[in-house]
Amino acid sequence: MKKTKILCLVFVFLFLLSLITGCMGDTVQQEDNGAFRVVELSAGELIKPDNGAQNATARIAATGANDFAFRLSAALVANAGTDNFVCSPFSVWLPLAALVNATDDQNKPDLMAALSAAGISEADLNNAASRMLYDLTRQGQQQSATDQNIPAHDPLKIANAVFVDNNVTLKKDFAQTFLDYYRGNSINVDFSSADAVRAVNQWASDNTEGLIDNIVNSFDPDTVVAIANAIYFSDRWSWEFKPENTKEDIFHSPTGDQTAFFMQREGDEQVYFEDDRVQAMPLRFKTGGGLYIILPKDGDAVGLLSSMTSGYFNEIQANSIISSGKLLLPRFSIDSGLMDLRSVLVSLGVPLFNARTAPLTGGLIEEQIPVWVSDVVQKALIMVDEKGTTAAAVTVIAAPGAAPPQPTEPFEMICNKPFVFVLYSHTYDGGNQVLFTGVVNKP
Repeated sequence: MKKTKILCLVFVFLFLLSLITGCMGDTVQQEDNGAFRVVELSAGELIKPDNGAQNATARIAATGANDFAFRLSAALVANAGTDNFVCSPFSVWLPLAALVNATDDQNKPDLMAALSAAGISEADLNNAASRMLYDLTRQGQQQSATDQNIPAHDPLKIANAVFVDNNVTLKKDFAQTFLDYYRGNSINVDFSSADAVRAVNQWASDNTEGLIDNIVNSFDPDTVVAIANAIYFSDRWSWEFKPENTKEDIFHSPTGDQTAFFMQREGDEQVYFEDDRVQAMPLRFKTGGGLYIILPKDGDAVGLLSSMTSGYFNEIQANSIISSGKLLLPRFSIDSGLMDLRSVLVSLGVPLFNARTAPLTGGLIEEQIPVWVSDVVQKALIMVDEKGTTAAAVTVIAAPGAAPPQPTEPFEMICNKPFVFVLYSHTYDGGNQVLFTGVVNKP
C-alpha cells in the first residue's frame, strides 16, 4: 500500500545580541557520502523598494506581518507562566508566506487570512516578502559598500531552505519562487535515514554561527518535505552602557525577589513613551533598528504581551518623545528550548494541518500524493549586555496634527520587575517590522 506523505515544517531561529558576528552560508555543501545535494537554480534579484510612494500591497503585507507577530506572541506567551519567553514571529510568518504558493485554492484564502494578508494576491505577497528581505538584509548598503570596496556589517541574516526527500520531485515553479522571492535553497535528503537529521541540523548550525545545532532529533520516515528558516542577529548598541555603572540590585520576579545586574543609562536626547499602562524606550542599534523595552506599570509583562497589538505598538512609536531621564535595565539571557507551535498555529487559523484535506497536495511535489503539515517547531536564544545597549540619535514619529507633550521633569524607567521586549528593523513599505518578541520575568 502506498504510504501517505506528510510535510514536516521546521522553523529555526536565533536572536543574539552580543559581539559575535559572521556570515551565513547560502547553501549546504554536499557531504562526502553523498547523503544530500543542493538543487541548483539561478536566483532573480530581490525587489528594491521604490524611492517614491510606498507600495500599497506591500504595506498591507508588512502591516499584516506585525499583526500576526503579536497574535502569535499572545498565543505562545499564554503558556509561559512565570518563566521567561522569547520567540521570532517573523521566522514563522516568512516561510508560511512562501507556502501560500503551494497551498490549494480551497485553503489559500484561509492561510492568507491567518497571515493577516487577506485582500492581496499571492503575487503581491511574494513581492512584499522580497521587498522586506531587500531592506531587512540591507541589500542597498551591501551593494554600496561593494561599489566602494569597503567592508560592510550585516547584523541580520535570514536563511530559508526546503529539504526534499530523494523519492519525490519538488515542483520547479515552487522551487523557483521560493528562491527568487524568499531566498530559499532546495536540498535533497533521505528522510528514512539519519542523514536527513544531520543535514537539517548542520544547516541550522551553519546559519546561526553554530549556536543552534540540534533543532531536530528524528523525522517521520513518511516525511517528504521540511521547510526551515533561520534568523541570526548580532549588533552593538549605538550608545553603549558603561560596564563600571552596572550594579547588582533586586529584581521583583513573579516567583520572588532575586538579584540581577542592572545596567544604567542617564542623560538627554533619549526617546521615551509613557501612558497610564506602560513606560517604553527604543534602544537603537548601530546599523539601524532597535529593541523596544516596554515596562508595564502593573508588573504583568505576560498580560501586556498577551494584549499587545500592532496598533498599540504603533501608538507607542508615534507618541514617543525626546526627553531627559534615567534607565536601569538588567542584563538578561533567555534560551527558549524547543517549542512546538502546531496547536497555536491551528488556533490562529493556519489551515495546513488537516490530513483529510491535505492542502499542500500538488503544490509542493510533482507526485499526486496527499501532503500536509505535521509538525512545527522553533528554538530561540537571546543575550543582552552592556555592549548591546542604548540609543543615541533617534527619529521620533509624532502623531499627525499635533506635537506630543513634553514631560515637566526627567523620567525614571526602572526595569526591576517583568518587562516586554520587541526587536524591530526598518522597512521602506511597512516601517518598523517586528522580528522578535519576548518577556523577561527572571533576568
